[in-house]
Amino acid sequence: MPTQDHRTGLYPALLKHWRGQRGLSQLDLALAADVSSRHISFLETGRSAPSAEMVVRLATALDVPLRHANGMLQAAGHDPVYPEPAAGEGLPPEIAEVLRLMKEHHEPFPLVVIDHKYDVVDLNGGAQALFGLVVDDLAATLAGGLNLIRLTFDPHGVKHAIVNFDEVGRTLLWRVQREVLASPNDNPLRAILEEVLALPTVADDWREADLTAVSSPVLPVKLRAGEQVLEFITMVTAFQAPQAVALDELRIETWFPGNAATAEACRALVGMPRG
Repeated sequence: MPTQDHRTGLYPALLKHWRGQRGLSQLDLALAADVSSRHISFLETGRSAPSAEMVVRLATALDVPLRHANGMLQAAGHDPVYPEPAAGEGLPPEIAEVLRLMKEHHEPFPLVVIDHKYDVVDLNGGAQALFGLVVDDLAATLAGGLNLIRLTFDPHGVKHAIVNFDEVGRTLLWRVQREVLASPNDNPLRAILEEVLALPTVADDWREADLTAVSSPVLPVKLRAGEQVLEFITMVTAFQAPQAVALDELRIETWFPGNAATAEACRALVGMPRG
């Protein structure tokens, strides 16, 4: 059972913080979680101590990232319920197998697996071949850690190869800004955002996200490779209803050819017969 120190300590502040981040009143949260608004009030003032089930119910209603939901459980005096990967620990075998199949079946077109910080976790042969055209010494870069945000905005990165950089840069930066607003306790992502905002490749009118702009799930990317411009449509997807922190923070960036010439170029890059 949670102790008095927990009831009057961090959990009430965290609950109020996440409710404020989501722009919900106590009544809004009560309706979303199917509890009384009086109980929400008691939890936020420390007059009541939440059970582990109640912490999870409210965190789910508030769409709190699983890593932070574990923090809320601990703040309330309970054990975490969502598995967190140990340092150096890989993905669960069944998830690793799913990703292997996805990478394989998407060949020769690029597929990149990234975490919540946009660090590259894995990529298929099509992605390695494409990135090898625009990234100097890709193998060394991957070994040192490849971050797609840094790679995009670094003046010495791939900006020179992105034909529609104004569209890609603005959209990607605003996407990261929205994610930081949605998960303000994600300090690693916030640090990357602050690092990027200091770079000269970020236009002044991109620095503050236009929250009224439509956030499309797809993004056109045009890459210059030698004399050819390859056109792609990229889409980022996530696992639905994950029950582990590693899955909650995983994203899959899938690249689709925007025209027949790009499709043929991708096949040639990986040595696949013409379609």
